[in-house]
Amino acid sequence: MAKFELKLPKMGESVAEATLTNWLKEVGDTIEADEAVLEIATDKVDSEVPSEVDGVLIEKLFNVDDVVQVGQTIAIIETAGGSNESEKAVTESAPSPEAVKEVEKHVDTAKQATQTPIENTGDRFYSPLVKNIAAAENISQTELDGISGTGKDGRVTKNDILDYVENRSSEKPQPQTVVEAKNPETAKAQSSEPAKPKAAVSVSGEDEIIEMTRMGKLIAHHMVESTQTSAHVQSFVECDVTNVWNWRNKVKGSFAKREGENLTFTPIFMEAVAKALKDFPLMNIAVDGNNIIKRKNINLGMAASLPDGNLIVPVIKNADRLNLLGMSKAVNDLANRARENKLKPDEIQGGTYTVTNVGTFGSIMGTPIINQPQVGILALGAIRKVPAVIETPEGDFIGIRFKMFLSHSYDHRVVNGSLGGQFVKRVADYLEAWDVNREI
Repeated sequence: MAKFELKLPKMGESVAEATLTNWLKEVGDTIEADEAVLEIATDKVDSEVPSEVDGVLIEKLFNVDDVVQVGQTIAIIETAGGSNESEKAVTESAPSPEAVKEVEKHVDTAKQATQTPIENTGDRFYSPLVKNIAAAENISQTELDGISGTGKDGRVTKNDILDYVENRSSEKPQPQTVVEAKNPETAKAQSSEPAKPKAAVSVSGEDEIIEMTRMGKLIAHHMVESTQTSAHVQSFVECDVTNVWNWRNKVKGSFAKREGENLTFTPIFMEAVAKALKDFPLMNIAVDGNNIIKRKNINLGMAASLPDGNLIVPVIKNADRLNLLGMSKAVNDLANRARENKLKPDEIQGGTYTVTNVGTFGSIMGTPIINQPQVGILALGAIRKVPAVIETPEGDFIGIRFKMFLSHSYDHRVVNGSLGGQFVKRVADYLEAWDVNREI
């Protein structure tokens, strides 16, 4: 018999770890190749990890809610045949004795601790190791929540908490002394202003309490963080999309017959946005402290609704290099796989600007929240048939037109009203000048 290491696969250049959310197989279960063994979760994407071989699951190396690094062995599967080299590989991949002793020390001490267990707060996730160290060092929930994390999305890592333990004085500091202030005025304000208590929520016996999902908590945290980071302002433009409407009606039948899928309005809008970003590259930027990062690539985020009501934002990479057919294929593929929860983690990373279609839900306009660290997001309103004044060389007259509102939210720290307004107007110009004889 041989032993096979099931490792956490690489899920994209920007993804280094994932949380184990569910074991689909138990020790002793028979597993077929390509059969899912466990479920994992990154910031927004839930995925399954399949087995690469046929065999029997003989050992689990992580528990539910543990954070696993890319490349780490998650489980051991016993296969028929093979050689001792496979077993040797398992031994060599195990953690070093020093690392095991360090973890065991904190785990054993934590078991003896009597303080209230550390919990994940609404906007912070703590790995089991960090929780164990906190328990072993008598670090309270409030104190832990005040530690600045250097991990992804501000997560507190093992080194963060060990550095904090090493540097703290014998008198336990208040959380505000742990978080570094940006300037003396901020530090003074933090020390003088009392913490704002959370508003009490009364619950009657007839009310139903529904716990937020993991994704819901993450989205809530990101939205609040964005409003606290960026100075949101909006510009609105009404756009005549009659040419777009008529052109799509003319070609959608032949397109569906030829390509086997529908031609929606979304790729048309995305193409116009990509063109406008090339015209106004200072909308395709990110803010990093006091620095502005001007992005070379135009990667368009496309907000997609999920069956559970949450939103996810898959990204169309290098959108400006796609023709309309390529854009349509990319939009349909990402939207379909988003609804089926089959997106890869790297497919929701690296966006430089985001588009959201609030018109899908019947809204004529909206004020969307910026997807950090981007500086702009465009909301597409519902297309409406309205009476409008039409100007012609022979004079003005009233006619029926198809119109929609474009709502542009942008970060006023780095984008002034002129740039923000000109950009959304340019998107409208591209749509209004649509060629009704265009081929796809």
